[in-house]
Amino acid sequence: GLKCIQGKGVVNSISLKEGREAFIHYARLIKKYGAAAVVMAFDEQGQADTFERKIEICKNSYDILVDEVGFAPQDIIFDPNIFAVATGIDEHNNYAVDFINATRWIKENLPYAKISGGVSNVSFSFRGNNPVREAIHAVFLYHAIKAGMDMGIVNAAQLAVYDDLPAELRERVEDVILNRRDDATDRLLEIADNYRGDGAVAKKEDLAWRSWPVEERIAHAMVKGIDTFVVEDTEEARQSVERPIHVIEGPLMNGMNTVGDLFGAGKMFLPQVVKSARVMKKAVAHLIPYIEAEKADGATQSNGKILMATVKGDVHDIGKNIVGVVLQCNNFEVIDIGVMVPTATILEEAKKHNVDVIGLSGLITPSLEEMTHIAKEMKRLGMATPVMIGGATTSKAHTAVKIAPEYDHAIVWVKDASRAVGVAQSLISPELTAQFVADLNADYEGVRQRHASRQKETKWLTLEQARANKPKIDWAAYEATAPSFLGTKVFEDYPLSELVDYIDWTPFFHSWELKGSYPKIFDDAEKGDEARKLFADAQTMLTQIVDERWLRARAVIGLYPANSEGDDIEIYQDESRSEVINVFHNLRQQQEKPKGKANRCLSDFVAPKGQADYIGAFAVTAGIGIDERVAEYEKNHDDYSAIMLKALADRLAEAFAEVMHRRVRTEFWGYAADESLSKADLVKERYQGIRPAAGYPACPDHTEKDAIWALMDVEASTGIWLTEAKAMVPTAAVSGVYYGHPEAAYFAVGKINKDQVDDYARRKGMDTATAEYWLAPNLGYRPA
Repeated sequence: GLKCIQGKGVVNSISLKEGREAFIHYARLIKKYGAAAVVMAFDEQGQADTFERKIEICKNSYDILVDEVGFAPQDIIFDPNIFAVATGIDEHNNYAVDFINATRWIKENLPYAKISGGVSNVSFSFRGNNPVREAIHAVFLYHAIKAGMDMGIVNAAQLAVYDDLPAELRERVEDVILNRRDDATDRLLEIADNYRGDGAVAKKEDLAWRSWPVEERIAHAMVKGIDTFVVEDTEEARQSVERPIHVIEGPLMNGMNTVGDLFGAGKMFLPQVVKSARVMKKAVAHLIPYIEAEKADGATQSNGKILMATVKGDVHDIGKNIVGVVLQCNNFEVIDIGVMVPTATILEEAKKHNVDVIGLSGLITPSLEEMTHIAKEMKRLGMATPVMIGGATTSKAHTAVKIAPEYDHAIVWVKDASRAVGVAQSLISPELTAQFVADLNADYEGVRQRHASRQKETKWLTLEQARANKPKIDWAAYEATAPSFLGTKVFEDYPLSELVDYIDWTPFFHSWELKGSYPKIFDDAEKGDEARKLFADAQTMLTQIVDERWLRARAVIGLYPANSEGDDIEIYQDESRSEVINVFHNLRQQQEKPKGKANRCLSDFVAPKGQADYIGAFAVTAGIGIDERVAEYEKNHDDYSAIMLKALADRLAEAFAEVMHRRVRTEFWGYAADESLSKADLVKERYQGIRPAAGYPACPDHTEKDAIWALMDVEASTGIWLTEAKAMVPTAAVSGVYYGHPEAAYFAVGKINKDQVDDYARRKGMDTATAEYWLAPNLGYRPA
């Protein structure tokens, strides 16, 4: 590294992404070894994509480096982020202008700093058309260099001379780069094909493969996810073989193996795999009657048999279904027994089908305890079947520390669908299993030892000490805004069209295991193309959802007089504050904090008794009617559309929560009546107030949903009901509590000690063992 490099090094890169302290730490190391640094325009809120954000972050970074670290300003190389233009998305049109203007501003205001950037990014929309890309690079560099750009990253083979560009092309590229016309992108697209130098022509639907032999057609359709001709091709193949099962064992299996290999190598992405599975399922569905007719059992030589289930009390299944599809595409037989499956049923079905692996899924934290219970039961029954665990709340650390010790055989945490195949193969293969399990056990033992070491190092406060270190809020200077109404307001059928613009698309791509932020993911060299295709499919379905009213959105919100009482919040019937109608119970951070940092609790953001204050609650869903649609897709073997619909319903529900929160702030409660924020600002939560949800870091106890449901009669008002593990049904639902104080902020309670658990159980009227069950992930001790 820097200790060994000859000459002056350049570190690529550092930024404020991880916060001020980490930034200063890395800067001091770089300075110590005499290197320069590329400094990205990136902070804790994300990458800078506007002129204002670029100069704000660069100025902040420069001041810290020069004034606090003592970094030589001539060793600072700013990268203010070059993003793709001409994407068809209006918000992207000024990206090049913003970079050029930011470059000019930095040169004028941050003395001696250098400017760099990834030039090839700007032309990403024209991948495959090198002459146009070269023209875009030339025009961009011409203006950026004039503004002060010092260096850039660009393919040297994709550079042209600015003056040598054809006048028509140069003018239209310049219109795009400088955002001089509203129709600049369209005008460049009109002539782009005229300048292709690689002989390519605009792609039309290529049906040449339809002339191939049927086996090759089926394999091609599998890999490409084309289901248009699958039934007729499968029938043709059936008529050409001795038995229908041979079609599965031949071309279908060949296609599946190819898909599995490509996905494993990172050359296919999850949406493509799910489309391939749709082709496979439709082909198999066509063959099943013929297989049954000849009294065959339909079995092929699979890689193994895997039982999959979402555990008791949990209804979330998008991730489980995706993993199932990926496993099927790699020739595993998957037996999916659904959601909310009791332990006894899971184990009975595993024995009945003699499965090779059991796959357990869960999204909410109570599912972690259910998985631990399943492990204990498997040990009690003397089972030896290996287990794979996955889901949003699961983790390697929790699996190693809490679940694996309860079972004498392999329990493996699987991070995502792309890893499921390798894990399953390692658990089933006689050649791989012994070494895999030995390595796993050694890895988990290391995790447990590190966890135990951290536990010993944890510095605890007593509950009373933690309460004494609560935030110091000046309540005397605060006057709460009274809501426009008290009680509840129900929204029976909220227009979906009003929610679409508030969708945060980044989590949508994450649900398909395409990591990256929207819209920058479209510019990703590897995932960009597939992200665009997925987004186009999503837009098509979203239009149908809205126009044809596939789903209905319902909500209930409530606003009430409230005051804090210790760590709890009392909610009152009316302004007299004489009748307590419910209590929200909260937990306080209990680990010792650095000097000047408080131990926070949600009740800190509500005024104590004797001073008027208020609180709100909400429950929203965009999933009414989804089950019927999903069932129809699954009946037609269309996993892709079923998963797409669930993912979009989840996004609409989150958008609904955003819309209702905005209306509460500006209209119903009105404490931010003059708020004027863009949709991007809303996604980044740049507003006053918070809406924490039960089961999340600031309020980790899922049973607090019971208080919300009782307070607003949520099930009767919206149709949203709670499972025994407090999961919401429909799953496309969001609930939580509104806090309006200007200092209200999200935080994580983290680990807590037994004195607080005992106190919390007493306040809630439950025994300590029950409290420990619900708070298991937060316990800083091992229960008796």
